[in-house]
Amino acid sequence: MRESIKGVAFDLDGTLYPNYRFNIKLVPFVLKEWRLLSAFGKTREIIRREQEKSIPQGDFYYYQAQITAKLLAKSPEAEVSLLKEKIEKSIYRGWEPLFKNVRLFKGVTQVLDALKKAGYKLGLLSDFPPETKLEYLGLGLDIWDAVHCSERCGALKPHTLSFLKLAQAMSLPPENILYVGNSHSYDVTGAARAGMKTALIKNPLFPGSRTKTPTPDFSFHNYRQLHNFMIK
Repeated sequence: MRESIKGVAFDLDGTLYPNYRFNIKLVPFVLKEWRLLSAFGKTREIIRREQEKSIPQGDFYYYQAQITAKLLAKSPEAEVSLLKEKIEKSIYRGWEPLFKNVRLFKGVTQVLDALKKAGYKLGLLSDFPPETKLEYLGLGLDIWDAVHCSERCGALKPHTLSFLKLAQAMSLPPENILYVGNSHSYDVTGAARAGMKTALIKNPLFPGSRTKTPTPDFSFHNYRQLHNFMIK
């Protein structure tokens, strides 16, 4: 399998850094905006169910705000527009500074450097806009051959559209890409459906089910293992 891989792509949240390190910083926002955050989370699951039938056309962010507004019992057009602005300001832009001083998983930068030196193309796909977060994490855009946000093509993971768009941006066929993520439901399922090879980073304390399908092509607990798998 390794011989066919020409590029390695990564999820961001929970894959390049442990989720708990960000979640601790998020506590004040959760306490203040728990109703918005709860409705926002339910909205994303609704969108994921609906996009399996058809991808909504038009402005993804406005469509997202419409669903969130209904869950919050706000329906007038003006309320939706205001909610869209609030989500942009409070969640998308508001969360980004929280990534300052969030530490990456041990070995991430070394693995990225080694992959680059070995000739692999590097890609990144996130459900949330990743550019500013990458800068705060010390993983600037110059490292990557392609950085993509699924929301900008109107379909959240695990829909195949965003994975195929990433492959196109990396100028590689999907079958020549290894996609690395921490979520079986979103990362492994979506990448496998798109024809990519898959690698799943697991928490050794919570390994999860071994019977989920599709089965990842490679599972690892730390980035040293990924390095040893990819670098001869």
